[in-house]
Amino acid sequence: MIAAAEALERLRDGNNRFVSGQTPTQTLSNNIRRILAADQAPFAIVLGCSDSRVPAELVFDQSFGDLFVIRVAGNIVAPSQVGSVEFAAARYSTKLVVVMGHQHCGAIAATLEELLDGTTQSRNLKSIVDRIRPSVATLLAGRPGLDRKTLAREAVRANVRASVDHLSHGSELLERLVHNGGLLIVGAEYSLDTGIVTFFE
Repeated sequence: MIAAAEALERLRDGNNRFVSGQTPTQTLSNNIRRILAADQAPFAIVLGCSDSRVPAELVFDQSFGDLFVIRVAGNIVAPSQVGSVEFAAARYSTKLVVVMGHQHCGAIAATLEELLDGTTQSRNLKSIVDRIRPSVATLLAGRPGLDRKTLAREAVRANVRASVDHLSHGSELLERLVHNGGLLIVGAEYSLDTGIVTFFE
């Protein structure tokens, strides 16, 4: 079992390798794959966006079995995502949860389009937008006059913080693991321009 601080350091180190282009080519033999087929022990849980440009395993230079990755547009927290985090934290004793948003998020853009332009989304996309809307609406109310680019950047961060808060305070199981089991839940943002992951602490 890896402590949260060590897990976070592993992710930082992996991201540094990714950014510097020093990621080793990891070829897994059939034997290693068979071992992993029997069980897993991920050292971190990553709730990230479905965006094709943000694959967590590559961004953090990790391999098979290292990360328990949950991907959904806008890295939102709905019951199925909470349940997935609970499952991994309880079943595998994983001590670190990272909610990772990213620059130029399409789900954030769709939310801003609905709030600012009155654009109507499909019913299913609207279910994602509705999860993001409260944090973006709060941002709009608290900082009127922001230009669209700044607003989009700040909305990504506000949405990540809202998801971290939801996981930290919206699940009795996760709350208990945070208070008594050493679980750490942190937010992060991935830059498409630089490849750097910035952790919110």
